[in-house]
Amino acid sequence: MKSKVYVKAAEFVGHPKLTDFKIIEQEVSEDLQDGEILTEAVCISPDPYTRVWKIDVGQEFIGFQLARILKSKNAEYPEGSLVLQQTGWRTITKSKGEQAWYTCDDLPKNIPQSSAVGVLGMPGVTAHYGLLTFCEPKKGETVMVTGAAGAVGTIVGQIAKILGCRVIGCCGSDEKVEYVKSIGFDAAFNYKTSDWDKALTEAAPDGIDCYFDNVGGKMSSTVMNKMNPNGRVAVCGSISSYNSTEPDMAPVIQLNVVVKCLRITGLLVFNNSDKKGSYNDLKKWLEEGRIQTRETVSKGFENIPQAFMNMLKGGNIGKAVVVL
Repeated sequence: MKSKVYVKAAEFVGHPKLTDFKIIEQEVSEDLQDGEILTEAVCISPDPYTRVWKIDVGQEFIGFQLARILKSKNAEYPEGSLVLQQTGWRTITKSKGEQAWYTCDDLPKNIPQSSAVGVLGMPGVTAHYGLLTFCEPKKGETVMVTGAAGAVGTIVGQIAKILGCRVIGCCGSDEKVEYVKSIGFDAAFNYKTSDWDKALTEAAPDGIDCYFDNVGGKMSSTVMNKMNPNGRVAVCGSISSYNSTEPDMAPVIQLNVVVKCLRITGLLVFNNSDKKGSYNDLKKWLEEGRIQTRETVSKGFENIPQAFMNMLKGGNIGKAVVVL
């Protein structure tokens, strides 16, 4: 069988360009050894972390996909099942399941199949694991989310509401602000048109207890000024600087960290030892209607780079997905 595979054609300089991506074909044998599976991608997940992950020119792009198992000699991953796996931007994969997270044959019937790479995939698991493990929100506390209308931010905010918190966020457009309010955020503002200090004071008059940071940069410094003593910060990303060609300058945060005894923790979802547990909680909340999901969908393998570039420029609401 032939697999289409994206490789890096040139180093990114600033925002990626279409010429930075190249499709090649690889021959994949259908003969399986014990423990191996052969899969075909159903949908691909363009994610922000791919922009800053170390990928040399000529190497394959990393990333998550939902795939159907065409053949299997692995009892954990039976033929015909759907599997979430981190096998990159490719159509056909043969592996021993070492990059698989879990099967997704029990997806709720009221959501699209592509949710397996969104709310029930890496972004959703990141939101669940990061918020509960590192922010530890308590009922009545105020949770701030940057990148609130993105794949992770939308889920963080809704989980915090389930836990009884006041939830505020910032987004890059008025449309996004209205969307996050529609899914339960108590307040939100457009960071491109608002006075950040004033907007945060109005949205969180009693201060901020938990901060889920997807953006980094000057916004994070501003949020730290509004945090309460013993506040908790989960640093999930720094997308404000991913395409910068010069170092991103921001006010120092150390005085706030010391005086307020803030706890700041970096977050990598790959360290979550109970990914299926996160999946099960999210699935339950989806079935109960307590979490809503939205996707920005592109179609066709050839459109993955464009979907990736659009996402990095804030062109998505919710999860960016490419359906094959």
